[in-house]
Amino acid sequence: MRTARSLLLLVACAACARPAQSGTAAPVDPPNAPPDYTTARTGDVHDFDYFAGGWTTVQRRLKARGVGSDEWEEFPATLCMTPYLGGTATVDELYFPTKGWAGLTLRTFDLQKKQWSIYWVSSETGLLGTPVVGGFEGDRGEFYGPDEDAGRPVAVRYRWTKIDADHARWEQAFSYDGDAWETNWTADFTRADPASVCEAGRPKRQ
Repeated sequence: MRTARSLLLLVACAACARPAQSGTAAPVDPPNAPPDYTTARTGDVHDFDYFAGGWTTVQRRLKARGVGSDEWEEFPATLCMTPYLGGTATVDELYFPTKGWAGLTLRTFDLQKKQWSIYWVSSETGLLGTPVVGGFEGDRGEFYGPDEDAGRPVAVRYRWTKIDADHARWEQAFSYDGDAWETNWTADFTRADPASVCEAGRPKRQ
């Protein structure tokens, strides 16, 4: 697996090969989206400064999405985040020791639009997903975008909550019908000593 730094450089080089643009285009809205769905929310380049370093986390994921299930699975993970370019880009790797796979989040901040784009890459596919965009107001961040779930178009919502200096919470929700949101993944983060959980910016495989 490439390091976070090499992945960031790869994405940057791919962007350099495209024609120059005035900014990152917002993703095309899904055909059905709840009334509160918006890709116009803005934020600040320092929104994710607090998240730099090492974290332990409890993950909870809905076993079956879009079918009204209330069965959840719970599993641990460790995360290490590094800011780049003065904070306009951040990279974190999330390692799931009981699952045997990892994920990487790339966040980029559009200085002109004052908006974050958040991309997810799973080690199971290696694909850079469609971003959600948005920002923070105070200690709460919301980010929206389109995606597909098992071939079904969905609206996606990420929520970030800064609980205090050492705790944070993330939630992912999908809307399949343009009416209701179904929360299908949550993560509760506790700050950890980077020396104990991180190595060269990546989670240690303990």
